[in-house]
Formats: sequence, structure tokens, C-alpha cells
Amino acid sequence: MIKFKLLISFLIINLGVMAQEQELPYYELEDPTEDYTAGSVAARMIDALGFRYYWASEGLRDVDLEYKASESGRTSAETNEHIFGLSQFILNSISKDAKKSTKEILSFEEQRKQTLFNLKKTSDILRETKSISQYDSSRLPFWNIINGPISDAIWHCGQLVMMRRASGNPFNSKVGLLSGKVRE
Repeated sequence: MIKFKLLISFLIINLGVMAQEQELPYYELEDPTEDYTAGSVAARMIDALGFRYYWASEGLRDVDLEYKASESGRTSAETNEHIFGLSQFILNSISKDAKKSTKEILSFEEQRKQTLFNLKKTSDILRETKSISQYDSSRLPFWNIINGPISDAIWHCGQLVMMRRASGNPFNSKVGLLSGKVRE
């Protein structure tokens, strides 16, 4: 009877954790819009980044977060923090309610969650946009956001995947990067 109660408790806890993970955006990509506008294409780029980041960072352990490929390189935790900062920059570049970045120290899980929500909010804003040029500023045209922080964040997602493999925690082989879906 005690084993049964332990098993039930374990299942309830695991289901709670799984439900919490499912609430985060980008477990899978939503079906794309049929309209190819500047905004919908830019939004899909952000969605693809969100999907890759979700799976690059999903299930990272302390040993993975402490790993770095070389003495002069960043740890996975530092790389993740950089991606978080990039997600804030991207969102602030297009959001009417830009928020100043705080120096508050967040846990890895909180950074991951906030990064995913930053990307989702960015995508939602862009999807409703007909002209990307409205996000050009005197110091930064939208083109620079694409070849700067968006591309940089994609680059660093690849680094997270490489470092997690090197620390013994491989990328989920059921994740379909082309389809944006997770195979059963």
C-alpha cells in the first residue's frame, strides 16, 4: 500500500511538472498563417527561434549549466543569460511599452520562462504588423535586429545544444526542427 501511495504521489508530481512545461510557449510551433506579410514572416522567424530555444534549454541540469567548452568560453548558464538579454532587446526594439532591463538576478528557470514569453510577445506584435519599417529607429533599422540579436540568439541556441551534448545531456531526438513538431 505504501508503494502504491508513493507511485501515485510520484505520478501527480510529474504530471504537475509536465503541465507546467506545457504552459510555456514553443513546445511546438503553431501552424503558420497563410498570409505572407513582412510581419508574419518576421513573426515566424521569432517563433522558430522560440522553438529552438525551448528545446535547446529544456531539461538542462546544473552540470549542463556549469559546462563550458573552453577556459575562455561562456558556460551554458552564461550563454542562456545572454539569450535572455537578447530576447529583452528584441522585444524592447518593437514594443510600445519597452521596459528597461533590470539587473535582478534570475534563476535559470525564470530566465528560460521569461525568454520564451518575451519571444512570444514579440511574435504576437510582429504578426499583426503590415510594415516592419515602423520599427526602424534613427539608430537601429529593423534589418539590424534581424542580422544582430535575432541571428545571434539562434547562434547561441546552437551553442547550448553543443554544450549540452558535451556534458552528457543530448538534444531530444524526437524534436523535428523542420516541422516544428515533436514526434511521438
